[in-house]
Amino acid sequence: MRRYLTREIGRALTPTGGFLERFAYSLNPYIGCAFGSARGCPFCYVRALPVARAHPGGWGEWVIAKLNLPERLEVELKGLAESGRLPETAIFMSSATDPYQGWERRLGLTRRTLEVLARYPPRRLLIQTRSPLVERDIDLILSLGSQAIVSITIETDNDRVRHAITPTSPSVMRRIAAMRRLRSAGIVTQMAIAPMMPNDPEHFASIADEVANRVIVDTYFDGDGANGRRSRALGIGELYVQLGYGEWFKPGVEAVLLAALRERLGKERVLFSRDGFNTM
Repeated sequence: MRRYLTREIGRALTPTGGFLERFAYSLNPYIGCAFGSARGCPFCYVRALPVARAHPGGWGEWVIAKLNLPERLEVELKGLAESGRLPETAIFMSSATDPYQGWERRLGLTRRTLEVLARYPPRRLLIQTRSPLVERDIDLILSLGSQAIVSITIETDNDRVRHAITPTSPSVMRRIAAMRRLRSAGIVTQMAIAPMMPNDPEHFASIADEVANRVIVDTYFDGDGANGRRSRALGIGELYVQLGYGEWFKPGVEAVLLAALRERLGKERVLFSRDGFNTM
């Protein structure tokens, strides 16, 4: 049974670096993940980080909402604005926890966070999610104009693959429909094929061309921050063999998809791994 908890925080924005080197801050309205534990997303590196020990129990068994985050964020953004730094500030929401947890439907914490950001818009806000719930906030995202990018994770074009590897995540078609609606509304959309799972390259490229302004491809080896060691330690190689996808878990397997994407979308719309996520 999943537990839902709340917490008061002293700081909303967390200085970042490393993989997200061009973003000044990360912004996480929640701690924990309602998309599931190891059964939900077995490749999730966050399960091995200190944040996963913020509450007793396994990752996926609890979610903590930072209830006063909008109020703290307003103070911090106002300070950045008064110092003249806000127009140069890039914020990544969220880096460790999806901002559109199921609890968000009732709590509205991410929506209140976006209301603050609309009053104090940074140079760039990248909203990273796999949840179609982001559609609810189209009005606020539009108010941020070109400063906002919505990045939706779609690891594969095949829902059978999605169900086999990440069974508790939203369906492929539902996420694609959300991207289509966002782009039609005039919002800049990014498809994050991260980590890339087994797919049909030509079919995937045709979908991406329709719904995404740009695409980022990442892999278990380039994106885990340890040249694949984290992914191997999490047992992804063994899982792929069990599922019959063993040939897909090896360095360089993404080359075919990248070629199909570049042929269909053009090189300028196709990004890769760390450099791609840091493209403003």
